Amino acid sequence: MKLLIMSDTHGDEEIIERIKSYHPDAYKMIHCGDSELPYSHSAMQDMERVKGNCDYDQNYLDEVLIHVNGERVYVTHGHLYDVKSSPMKLVYRAKELGANIVCFGHSHILGAEYIDGIFFINPGSLKKPRQIKEKSFVTLTISPTHYTLDCYDDRNNLFDQMFIER
Repeated sequence: MKLLIMSDTHGDEEIIERIKSYHPDAYKMIHCGDSELPYSHSAMQDMERVKGNCDYDQNYLDEVLIHVNGERVYVTHGHLYDVKSSPMKLVYRAKELGANIVCFGHSHILGAEYIDGIFFINPGSLKKPRQIKEKSFVTLTISPTHYTLDCYDDRNNLFDQMFIER
């Protein structure tokens, strides 16, 4: 089961549509906030999406919890949990919700970390990346024994991969 995860596209509807077209086989597509597009915008359709600090449409939720193949996937932007300072507030929230996987953005920094049995994923930014030159997004493949996280640039070139045993 594959999830397509992106964040921080900051008004670039074309990049959202392009990234979606690269992986039409994804079971779910997730946008972790700061799209800066209306909730009902065509580029945002067929996506789980949350409100970032630069999203002003009141139809966005601050967080969503998705059930995928027995996994509890928590999606939030991250600004409400001070993710630029420390992951701990987000860790506590994920534990409250019983999440196995957390998808978030805000920092524009691509990264993944396994903390206390929870897989935290930040897909980076497709508009203004930080700490790397690549504009990035990720896919997460969930199997019974492990997670596979594939990191892509905005042209769908795979540039990193991570395996996490469950």
